[in-house]
Amino acid sequence: MTSIHKFKIEGLEGQEIDFATFKGKKIMVVNVASECGYTSQYQQLQELYEEFNHKLEIVGIPANDFGGQEPGTNSEIQTFCKRNYGVSFPMAAKVTVLGEQAHPIYKWLTNKTQNGVIDSEVKWNFNKFLLDEEGYLVSYHPSSVSPIDESILNWLMN
Repeated sequence: MTSIHKFKIEGLEGQEIDFATFKGKKIMVVNVASECGYTSQYQQLQELYEEFNHKLEIVGIPANDFGGQEPGTNSEIQTFCKRNYGVSFPMAAKVTVLGEQAHPIYKWLTNKTQNGVIDSEVKWNFNKFLLDEEGYLVSYHPSSVSPIDESILNWLMN
C-alpha cells in the first residue's frame, strides 16, 4: 500500500505542493469550485484549518468537471478564495478529477488497487478524502457531508 506522501501537485501560484511535507499531520483533500451550491463550504474548511492546522493540512484542488462550476483561471480562483473566504490552506492549480485525464492524485484516491482501502467515485464538487498522519487513506465523504460534520471532527480528535 502506498501513501499520498509520494505525490506532488502544482499550487495556484505555480509553487509545488509536496505531500511528503505533511508527514505527521492528518490531511483532507477536497475538490473545490467557485460557482457551486457547496461553495460556502470554503468557510467551514477555513474555520477547520484555523482551529486544527497544528495537526491538519487541507489541500483544496479546483476542478471544472461538474457543470462548469470552476471556470476561472488559477489567478482568478486564488483571488476569489482569499477575498470571499480568507482561504489560507494550500490550494492546488486547477486539474481534472475524473476519467482518464484525472490527476494522478485522484486516480490514487479513487482506486482501491492503488490506495489499498476503497474504491470511490468523485460525483460532484467538495468531496472530502481523509488521510492519516502517514498519508494513508482513511475515509471518503461526499459533498453533502460538511467539513465540520461530527464524523470529521471525531476523526480529528483521535
